Amino acid sequence: MTRPNVSPGTVTVFTDVMCGWSTLALHRFYEARDAAGLTGRLHVDLQLFLLEDLNRTALTTRMIEPEKPVINALAPELEFTEWQHDPYEWPVTSLPANEAVHAAKEQSFAAAEELDMALRLAFWRDSRCISMRHEILDVAVRCKEVDVDRLREAFDSGQARGPMMQSYFAHRDDVQGSPHFFLADGTDVVNPGIELHQEGEGGTEVPVVDDDEPGVYDGLVRHAAIAAGVA
Repeated sequence: MTRPNVSPGTVTVFTDVMCGWSTLALHRFYEARDAAGLTGRLHVDLQLFLLEDLNRTALTTRMIEPEKPVINALAPELEFTEWQHDPYEWPVTSLPANEAVHAAKEQSFAAAEELDMALRLAFWRDSRCISMRHEILDVAVRCKEVDVDRLREAFDSGQARGPMMQSYFAHRDDVQGSPHFFLADGTDVVNPGIELHQEGEGGTEVPVVDDDEPGVYDGLVRHAAIAAGVA
């Protein structure tokens, strides 16, 4: 495995904004980090794992919608909802939203974390088409850690796209899924605490959770903090 570099004070997470399981994982990680008093000391370095490229298909309603009630049952506070608009308004790609997160990371890890989660909820909860520039920037305006003028300039110039894609291509074959957490001491874990399988076939697959242990995030945060040298 070509292991990613883990920056000091961070845990690296490969993910896609339009991945519901990584949205759940990051939500739980941030909650556990808050509870441990490590917010502002232990940061998440978000890295792209582009599902549409990996699967060679857009993330369609047929793939995404069945996940929403399953994840809602595990974390109802996320309030995922069925798509509220016409099908043609569905975001055909997550790449611009992921790029905006990487552009925000040029400001700070905190800015990237906040924008990333805001874009996730804009899609999963609020049915916003986050493949569109104006939607991304409208979401960013509400993020207190994000300098929107700097974000707009970085996004429109494309300066974050190259490094983001280089990281993705360098690690695409080694990352095992979204989310995949990498810690500074060399350990890693995929989709912590969740075991699931798919039922159905022919495009009608539905995820079924076999085991869910949200408490693993308390241990993951402690482990990550010790590995990052911020415990």
